[in-house]
Amino acid sequence: MRRRSEGDLAASNDGCKENKKISSTSMLLCCKLFISESRNRAVLDSIERAAHLDPETIIVNKFEDRAYNRVRYTLVSHVVHDCTGQAVYSPLQQTVMAMAEAAFEAINLELHSGAHPRLGVVDDIVFHPLARASLDEAAWLAKAVAADIGLKLQVPVFLYAAAHPTGKALDTIRRELGYFRPNFMGNQWAGWTMPEVLPERPDEGPTHVSRTRGITMIGARPWVALYNVPILSTDVSATRRIARMVSARGGGLPTVQTLGLVHGEDATEIACMLLEPNQIGADRVQNRVETLAAQEGLDVERGYFTDFSPEMIIEKYVKLVSSRED
Repeated sequence: MRRRSEGDLAASNDGCKENKKISSTSMLLCCKLFISESRNRAVLDSIERAAHLDPETIIVNKFEDRAYNRVRYTLVSHVVHDCTGQAVYSPLQQTVMAMAEAAFEAINLELHSGAHPRLGVVDDIVFHPLARASLDEAAWLAKAVAADIGLKLQVPVFLYAAAHPTGKALDTIRRELGYFRPNFMGNQWAGWTMPEVLPERPDEGPTHVSRTRGITMIGARPWVALYNVPILSTDVSATRRIARMVSARGGGLPTVQTLGLVHGEDATEIACMLLEPNQIGADRVQNRVETLAAQEGLDVERGYFTDFSPEMIIEKYVKLVSSRED
C-alpha cells in the first residue's frame, strides 16, 4: 500500500464536506518493539527518552531479560482517520522511529551477545489492532514504519504476516536468514556472522547490511501471546527436544511456536509464541511441557506471560492517558 503524502492528505481533506479527523480510545494500535539490549541502563534510558518525546504514545509495559540481552517495549496510541474513514496518521509512527533511531545510535550489534537469537539491533517490530481497530490499519502502519526505517536509517527491512504482500510468516523469513542457528558456544548469539550482501532482497531498505545495525523484521498480525516456561536443567539439548515436540512444527500443539534456550547459568527455558491464544492457551502448553519434561526426568516451573492481555493493555492505556490529562 502506498503511503499517503502530505499532499495526498490535503487533497483528501479538501474534497470532504466535513474536514475532520476522528480519534478515539476505541481505535487503538499496539506496537511491540524488540531491541537487542537489556544490560546497559544508559542505552535503555536513551531509548525511553526518545519514546517520551510524543505524549500521545504510551509505554504500557516493558519486559527485560538480561540472559537474552533483549528488551521489549509495548506501546499504544490512537489512529487518526480522515472523513472518508481512511487511516492517515498515528503517533506510533514517529515514536517508533525515534526509539529505533536512538537504539541504532547507541547499540553496536557486533559487540552484542545473548542467549536469544536476533538479526538486528531493532530486531522485530510488530503491530496489533486493539478494540475496534482493524488488521488493515495495523498493516498500514507497519508498512509506513518499514519504509521510514529502510529509507531514512538505511536498514534492510523484511515484512511479514499482514504487512507482507502474500502474508509470509515471520518464522519462515527468519529460517531463511539463519536466525535460529547459534553462532557462539553452541547456544549463544554473538556479533554478526551473515554475509553483508543479503541472499534475499528485503522489502524496504538496502540489500547491503551494516554489521553494526543488522536487519529489522516488521509485521502486523492479530494478537500473539508470549509465554515462557522455565526448565530446571542446564541440558539445553533436552530443552530443545521438548520445545520441538510442543511446537506445531514438531507435530505438537497447533499454532504454537517454541524455542529452547539457555536462561542463566543454572536453567533453560522454552519461549513460546501462542499465535491463537484463545484456541491454544498457556494451560495446554504448560501441561504439554510438564508431561514431556517428566519423560526426560526434568522439573518444570510454572510459566509466565511476558506481556499483559489486550484487555489489560487497553485498561492500562486509558488509565495512563487519564493521569496525564489530570
